[in-house]
Amino acid sequence: MERIVIIGGVAAGATAAAKARRLSPDAQITMIEAGPDISFANCGLPYYIAGDIDSRSKLILQSPESFNEQYQVEVHTHTLVSAINRETKKVQTVDSRNGSKNTFEYTKLILAQGGRPIQPDLKGSNAEHVFSLWTLEDMDKIDSHLKNKNPKTAVVVGGGFIGLEMVEALVKRGLKVNVVEKMQHVMSLMEAETAGFITRELRSFGVGINTNTAVTKINTSSVELDNGKTLDADMIILSIGVRPTLQLAKDAGLAIGEAGGLLVNDKLQTSDPDIFAAGDMVEIEHRVNGLKVRIPLAGPANRQGRIAAENALGGKHIYQGSIGTSVVRVFEAVAGTTGLSLKQARAAGIDADAVVVHKEHHTSYYPGAETVSVLLVFDKKTGVVLGGQTAGYKGADKRLDVIATACAAKLTVSEIADIDFAYSPPIGTANDAMNMAAYVAENKMSGYSQSIMVSELDNYLETKQQVIVLDVRDVFAHQKSKMNGSYHLPIEMLQSNLERIPKDIPILVYDETGKKGHQALRTLVGSGCTEVINISGGHTSLQRHAIAAGFKYLNMDILPIDKKSIGEKVTEETETNKNVSDSELKRLVIDVRTQGEFRGGAFPDAINIPLDDLMAGKAELGNNKEREIIVYCASGARSAYAQQVLKSRGFANVINGGGISAMMSRY
Repeated sequence: MERIVIIGGVAAGATAAAKARRLSPDAQITMIEAGPDISFANCGLPYYIAGDIDSRSKLILQSPESFNEQYQVEVHTHTLVSAINRETKKVQTVDSRNGSKNTFEYTKLILAQGGRPIQPDLKGSNAEHVFSLWTLEDMDKIDSHLKNKNPKTAVVVGGGFIGLEMVEALVKRGLKVNVVEKMQHVMSLMEAETAGFITRELRSFGVGINTNTAVTKINTSSVELDNGKTLDADMIILSIGVRPTLQLAKDAGLAIGEAGGLLVNDKLQTSDPDIFAAGDMVEIEHRVNGLKVRIPLAGPANRQGRIAAENALGGKHIYQGSIGTSVVRVFEAVAGTTGLSLKQARAAGIDADAVVVHKEHHTSYYPGAETVSVLLVFDKKTGVVLGGQTAGYKGADKRLDVIATACAAKLTVSEIADIDFAYSPPIGTANDAMNMAAYVAENKMSGYSQSIMVSELDNYLETKQQVIVLDVRDVFAHQKSKMNGSYHLPIEMLQSNLERIPKDIPILVYDETGKKGHQALRTLVGSGCTEVINISGGHTSLQRHAIAAGFKYLNMDILPIDKKSIGEKVTEETETNKNVSDSELKRLVIDVRTQGEFRGGAFPDAINIPLDDLMAGKAELGNNKEREIIVYCASGARSAYAQQVLKSRGFANVINGGGISAMMSRY
């Protein structure tokens, strides 16, 4: 009879025990857990502190009693394994409550001890108002401190996934929060422009962000930073990383890998063929580049636990490795990463490139459309997808899963370009953001439309003696925020001004998202310009990189941060002028865009009558049918309809002014 002993519970250990029982009704299965809980939702801990999860009991997935009843697994909690004797196949244990010792025999052993939060060697880090978050007990201590001590300020040390989830939780509990991150920006695993999306959201909720700095000392009600700054802190959360629990494995003589985790093969066997391991303590193969890595995530841990149990019982299941897909929601902003970043791919010796697009998560005309950003990393020679990142208020997770699938299947950008994604106006777009990212990547690979990532701009500018930067957005967008030193030429006016543009000087072109920048590039190349490069992601990407990391060789006007608060919804009402008397305005200019577009900037003295209102007859324009009326919109399309509507109602002198940029340049 097989005797399976599992050291550790939660994600990998509990999953392994359940899988082992399903595979073998006769095996003797024993689980040994150092803590009081064998199976709880550790990923949900920050959300209980935030108040999003209202019941602690919802986080408890199994108790020792319920687990034994369901799976017939002998469970020992509060039990430390003091030694593994590989020759006799025995583990020695000590009960942490009463000191009693015990010995368990095994035919196969599964290690699932996970990891522990890194505790920095920092003065004051052991104080009672300093916490880390890893277990239910940790969560209870934090919750008790919040209820009983009523802190007003907090510092979260570490701007990674758990750190930022705790930032949100503490803000929701009414605290003024600062985050301290040693790296250049929060979410250091992500590109600066992806992190910039999260950074703006944090700042909009009043969170202080302190990057490129570290805590040097923790005081009773403050922390000191290595840049000389002091931050108020009635409580501190330490979230600077996870270290694998390896001492037991080391003492048993098991091999440790090059990435610092327990070494396992593709069947999750350690250097001892009768000992398997899974979860945060092991190092595994990255599925994209084949390098050994540690990926402490719940998803891989659960899958590894299943496979380790299967193989311990004689199976031949090969673990394919992990892609490292991770996603975070901070307030309402979502960002994620999977596979390799551009920097990681190049560091691995891959000739990699990347593009980014910003597109509506569903059709723009259906209410509620939000921009979703897709950054796609690919092999320049083969087009194989290597990784990517996504960000947005809606739809980011869906696109991240597509990139993860593409990485696992080694799909090319051309194959993604041809995939039919789910489309209905409330759900998606006819050409999804993933399709668009693939199109842009194809254009870059072929040389049809050269682009540059915002993260590469400093290196590019360092090599150039002279560069023209061309902003092809409309005048209002340019006035609100621009790259200082750029030339403004709206795309509607580009064709008529081509003779003014030098043909032999490198040109960087950008619009709001990159789409019109591509159009401008093709126009410039067609006119004979020898080096034209579109800034991938346009002004949106420039803004995000600037707010997260900044630039060395260029300067951006940062858009103001919108102020938000928990539970607050702002409804803005704007009156529009829909009734015009004969005595008003010799020349009548009508902006037929929506109220929101009109508020963003309009032609001087124009009145706003949205096209829908104009078509429905919700505007009185007087009896002078000979008055000159100019209609305009964003591009000229809606104003063409408006022109037809007004002419059908007898207004003889109606001019289509086209888009806003054309209006500003013509009149």
